[in-house]
Amino acid sequence: MEKLWSPWRSAYIESFKQKKEGEHCVFCSSENSDMYSDECLIVHKGKYCFTMLNLFPYNSGHLLIIPYRHLSKYNELHQEEKMEVMELTGKIIEILERVIKPQGFNFGANLGKAAGAGIDEHIHFHVLPRWNGDTNFMPTIGNVKVISQDLLYTKNLLINEFNKI
Repeated sequence: MEKLWSPWRSAYIESFKQKKEGEHCVFCSSENSDMYSDECLIVHKGKYCFTMLNLFPYNSGHLLIIPYRHLSKYNELHQEEKMEVMELTGKIIEILERVIKPQGFNFGANLGKAAGAGIDEHIHFHVLPRWNGDTNFMPTIGNVKVISQDLLYTKNLLINEFNKI
């Protein structure tokens, strides 16, 4: 079996392992931020969940749906939270199809460190736009991930689209 390495993720994952005792969860710290600030990547606030751009995206438009409640297990989510995750997923797909026109999507969650969760203490769901041929040699050979669109530019496009719904 061939292996595809993603070394850029290591520094990101390691930064959470080094979290000091009593330090706040990055998602809980973000939820009350002013979404119109350039320091914040939130694009939508719902009743039970909020949506933000991934600071370390796999592709342009990589969004996270995050319940406000600090939980790590899927079965701890209330039915209303699960429903809002699914409703937001549909809206996000619709918005991304209009704004950046991907050819497909990955949707899901990495539940636990063993499953690849970089932040396993606060459950979150990924909506990842995909294009044919969006994987290339750059991450493997050059230790570089090419993201074709600026995060703040993408954020403003998505906020505008969420405001239309």
